[in-house]
Amino acid sequence: MKIVIVPKKTLRAQSYAQEFCEWLRKKNASVEIFKDSFSVSDVNGSNFVVVIGGDGTLLHTARTIKGSNIPIIGINMGGLGFLTELSPDDAFKAFEEYYLKGIFHVSLRMMLQVVVFREGKEIKSDSVLNDCVINKGDLARIIELNTFVNDEFLYSLRADGLIVSTPTGSTAYVLSAGGPILTPELRCMILCPICPHTLTNRPIVISNDSEIKAVIMSETDLFLTLDGQEGIKLQKEDVIVIKEAGIFTSIVKSPFKSYFEILRTKLHWGIR
Repeated sequence: MKIVIVPKKTLRAQSYAQEFCEWLRKKNASVEIFKDSFSVSDVNGSNFVVVIGGDGTLLHTARTIKGSNIPIIGINMGGLGFLTELSPDDAFKAFEEYYLKGIFHVSLRMMLQVVVFREGKEIKSDSVLNDCVINKGDLARIIELNTFVNDEFLYSLRADGLIVSTPTGSTAYVLSAGGPILTPELRCMILCPICPHTLTNRPIVISNDSEIKAVIMSETDLFLTLDGQEGIKLQKEDVIVIKEAGIFTSIVKSPFKSYFEILRTKLHWGIR
């Protein structure tokens, strides 16, 4: 069995990665650790990619290996950790009793393709697992966007910004902005205004076969952020087109906790 380990760039995560690597090798697994940059060619042929860190580390890994269909296992050494489901202690047991024996279940997560056009020319194209966010720069000014779904005008949005999210991203920025939580295997998109000037502008869930178009109408400095990992400065009349990417990220489910149990635990539901 070939396993690739991608640890977060912290002493704790990298120390744990080394310990975990040595343990896996004693179990006759072929293991390689990438502490710095890596590419999809580095992980081709692997049975698993093990991410040790937070959801940000997993998002970066998912975007790096997109289209490879290699299952990702997340070990949480970050913050809240909706994507990195395993605790450091549970990881040893999960591999011993399940993963090394080929017993595991994968959650297929849709990704979005985001394309930016300026004066009719494509200037940026990338895919995201969580979300893309259009928001303002340093100045506290309301931004204006004209938003379309399948070329049909939806609304002219005046707000602090707009989030377009996958179901996976519904527990990220969208959750903080008052959007709905969706079970991650769904195939749909969330449009979620950030602090809209008109309070009746509410989050909308639309089908995965739709195409969303946002046209920048304001002069204010704006940025497009992809999965919180990469940003691009926008200009007036730039057009951002968002649709399902047609590729998926495969995330291995925890054998110990269901998605709903993770929600209850992370969000402290039922605690008085």
